[in-house]
Amino acid sequence: MSARVVAWVVAALCGFYLLFIAQRAWVLLASGEPLAVVLGAALVVLPVLGVWIVVRELQFGRRTSELGRALAEAGGLPEDDLPRRPSGRVERSAADERFAERQREVEANPDDWGAWFRLAVAYDDAGDRRRARSAMRTAIELHASASSDGG
Repeated sequence: MSARVVAWVVAALCGFYLLFIAQRAWVLLASGEPLAVVLGAALVVLPVLGVWIVVRELQFGRRTSELGRALAEAGGLPEDDLPRRPSGRVERSAADERFAERQREVEANPDDWGAWFRLAVAYDDAGDRRRARSAMRTAIELHASASSDGG
């Protein structure tokens, strides 16, 4: 099953869960009991927060895929050629070496969204998901800016 299908299945399950929570919140709010009303109000926040998080993650995934396709069409997609452990994880020394290359590329071209995309992949290969996502957000912003400027 592809990652996209899994993401949509999880989003749908999350939607059902959020509907259930919203229904429980309504029951608590309608009870009229002060403590139940407070708990119901708190439960109203959870579905709203949950929907916001799911939508934001799906948008991030869609935008990342769009950038990947654009970079592949331009011939700038990084190759997946790093040596791997038996577990499938990239060997740390190779990831660190590739990361240094990608960091120098971004430092030389800080407005190049493709360089930021490749840096995000290097962060991910090195196991630093937080920084990978941050670098990918920068790539997305730079790509959107370049697209709106006509470039």
